[in-house]
Amino acid sequence: MSVISVPQDFNEEDLYVDVEPVFGRSPLLKCEGFNFAGSIKLKAAAEMVASAERGGSLRAGSVLVESSSGNLGVALSMIAASKGYRFVCVTDSRCNLTTRLLMEALGEVRCVAGEESDGGFLGARLDYVRGLCAADERCVWLSQYANPANWRAHYLPTAPEIARSFPDLDVLFVGAGTTGPLMGCARYFRDLRLPVRIVAVDTVGSVAFGGAPGRRMIPGLGMSMRPPLLDESYVDEVVRVEEADTIRACRRLAGRGFLFGGSTGTVVSGAVDWLDRRRARDLTAVAVAPDLGERYLDTVYQDNWVRDLYGRGPLDAVGPVPAGRAPAAPGPPAA
Repeated sequence: MSVISVPQDFNEEDLYVDVEPVFGRSPLLKCEGFNFAGSIKLKAAAEMVASAERGGSLRAGSVLVESSSGNLGVALSMIAASKGYRFVCVTDSRCNLTTRLLMEALGEVRCVAGEESDGGFLGARLDYVRGLCAADERCVWLSQYANPANWRAHYLPTAPEIARSFPDLDVLFVGAGTTGPLMGCARYFRDLRLPVRIVAVDTVGSVAFGGAPGRRMIPGLGMSMRPPLLDESYVDEVVRVEEADTIRACRRLAGRGFLFGGSTGTVVSGAVDWLDRRRARDLTAVAVAPDLGERYLDTVYQDNWVRDLYGRGPLDAVGPVPAGRAPAAPGPPAA
């Protein structure tokens, strides 16, 4: 029996899903969504708060402030409530309704309505956060985008968990948002001199690795600026995934009973495509699955939302079709 007193003490750390029956390729998914925050962001939130407390910047009476498209905001709102801090999350109009309601149940949400700065939604959120901090000296901005505690949260324990379970690991796929999980895992395997190929999975429209900016409607992965935490010398390869392929991957997994979130769909799509292009069946491959799917029911899993933004393509795809490939045959009409 396990007994906890605060929500951040619970996290299922050793659960993997084999997706070969769905896609014909077998990256094992390290599931990071089975905790009270519902995503991998709980680790970063816990470590950033603990680091701020140790450093003395966060103390009784402080107001936690953070910019987030969703999952980190949920994690921080949970931890702040457990520790007695007030928390204000600054998000934007792409934030899923369920995610926003979760944060409002635990803390306070300020929503930036549009692309009000040259940096797009992210730039608008950051400008708003800076304004809050300038207006109230109690505000403490953890700044997930530049905070080294973000990657340290995955240097220990995420990467060691993977290394213990897969001592002969060949390739690790990690999604690239703030790049905290990516950098933490990559640094760990590099420091141990383990021959693990690190593949970053980004979304088309993100500029994190120098790609052309474009519309991104699924929150989670991708950045409209270069992540301050990113050191590309630790990354062996970058795979970019179209959002339509993210939706296809999510829905194929759901067709087998696995309801994952948009970030996980992107990572799975990129990993399956990478393995398929190399016809790699003898590699030990792991993909980090950051989130579950309940918060995407009104977007990724909502037919009208998908059809309005991406057409019928993601709805028609059936079977184990790798990312970026046309389906072999059309599926039944959407309900």
